[in-house]
Amino acid sequence: MRFRVERDVLAEAVTWTARSLPTRPPVPVLAGVRLEASSSGVVQLSSFDYEVSARSEIAADVSEPGTVLVSGRLLAEISRALPGKPVDVVLEGNKVTLTCGASRFTLLTMPVDDYPALPAMPDLAGTIDGAELTSAVAQVTVAASRDDTLPLLTGVRMEIEGDVITLLATDRYRLAMRVLSWHPASPGMSSVALVRARTLSDAAKSLGGSNQVSLALSTGGGVDLIGFEAGGRHTTSLLVDGDYPPVRRLFPDETPIHAVVATQALTDAARRVALVAERNTPIRLAFSEGQLVLDAGQGDDAQASEALEAVLVGDDITVAFNPQFLLDGLGALSTDFVRMSFTHPNKPVEFTGQESLEGEDISSYRYLLVPIRFAS
Repeated sequence: MRFRVERDVLAEAVTWTARSLPTRPPVPVLAGVRLEASSSGVVQLSSFDYEVSARSEIAADVSEPGTVLVSGRLLAEISRALPGKPVDVVLEGNKVTLTCGASRFTLLTMPVDDYPALPAMPDLAGTIDGAELTSAVAQVTVAASRDDTLPLLTGVRMEIEGDVITLLATDRYRLAMRVLSWHPASPGMSSVALVRARTLSDAAKSLGGSNQVSLALSTGGGVDLIGFEAGGRHTTSLLVDGDYPPVRRLFPDETPIHAVVATQALTDAARRVALVAERNTPIRLAFSEGQLVLDAGQGDDAQASEALEAVLVGDDITVAFNPQFLLDGLGALSTDFVRMSFTHPNKPVEFTGQESLEGEDISSYRYLLVPIRFAS
């Protein structure tokens, strides 16, 4: 195998392909990136850990076709460190040599025959605007669990009905839901998939720069896969197996009390007040006519409070939240104002966005946060 490629093209492709390589692979070859150079002038790079696969294609000047498997992380580090000149990649026996200007690196190869076959991309289900996908996934994954002992809750539930996709995630303390439009391959499509939040977030971030991202889905006859493709890059992932809890019903049908506050002002105030909130202690939000008072700390400990302008509809109410969970929800909103809707001081509070202080809520994104009980 012998080919020449621009340094930036190689570095970007290797970095993207190697991004999901396991830290402790069950077998050594899974730490590798497979490079396959074809006589058509295309080099395909691929990685696979039996759950997530990644493939990218780059144009190169291929003088000798061939296939090789080398350490993915090492190749990524080397390719990023090379000078900005063309890179010659040559397979000589059981070693691969990278030559770039005056720099020369030699890597040992791994046995290509031991590398597992990558799963085929499932059938195309439809396309989504890249920026919209990135935004929606970021909004929802903040609520996904990081606890691997609860694998179901580390996933994002994707519900597809016609030209609408609903994303849901929860860690039992908060729940996020985002509705977005897309272009299905079949108008009456209806499907449900549970995707690992880390995988979905990674795919959205790395492919979201494209105008359109293709979504592929296989949910029948054995292995269940989801796939994403954009700009010559493909990634697939096994779906999480199991029944996701019926979380939609947690959103309240009616909320007799709601308050509206400027999102950025509330975010800044919450960050300041949270500085005196010791670990696992909440910050309190007291709503009354015309204002919101945030405070944290009590007794002989450090204390802080801050008042903000707010519109309150309904009775005065005081709630307390985990500061980080509150900030996560506020950070996921893209609107100038946040509406907080209440049923009871100890019941989950719904966060939605709106464009003005007196406007209506925009319901494409909803964030439900369980308050913390506190001594009054």
